[in-house]
Amino acid sequence: MHKLNWLIAKTQNSSFYLWLLNLLAARLVPFNRPHSFAIRHITNQSIHVELPYKKTNLNHIKGIHACALATLCEYCTGIVLLAATDATLYRIILKNIQITYHYQAKTSVQAKFELTDEWINTHIVTPLKSSDAVFSEFKVEVYDKENNSVCTGLINWQIKLWKNVKTK
Repeated sequence: MHKLNWLIAKTQNSSFYLWLLNLLAARLVPFNRPHSFAIRHITNQSIHVELPYKKTNLNHIKGIHACALATLCEYCTGIVLLAATDATLYRIILKNIQITYHYQAKTSVQAKFELTDEWINTHIVTPLKSSDAVFSEFKVEVYDKENNSVCTGLINWQIKLWKNVKTK
């Protein structure tokens, strides 16, 4: 995970490393590859991602598909959680996702998400000292090119220390 943070730091001053991050993200999470998510800006606490208006992202009436929008919201929160926490200490897994759709997207859309170190310490690090798992719900707003609110995603993640994860 240190490599992810290193790569994110490199993207701050280099379009090449931003391109490389996008390439690696598509290859490491093959399920997301057809969506062609484009990270436009990223830090260890924030992300700005664009979902293009293209055939594989469209529904039967030529709008951005509901599932592509839901995946965009999950993608944004998941990457920031991985970058803001130490993935060697914490396991994150999606608990549930709720999307409220406001407007039919007929152009590319974008989502931004941000966490602070203070929020991470208050809502994840400290509670995990006294409990096995925490559940954190994050709100993501998605907008189209004309700045219309397309949808609001509420993404709920379960976060555990790896030492508390039971696989059997």
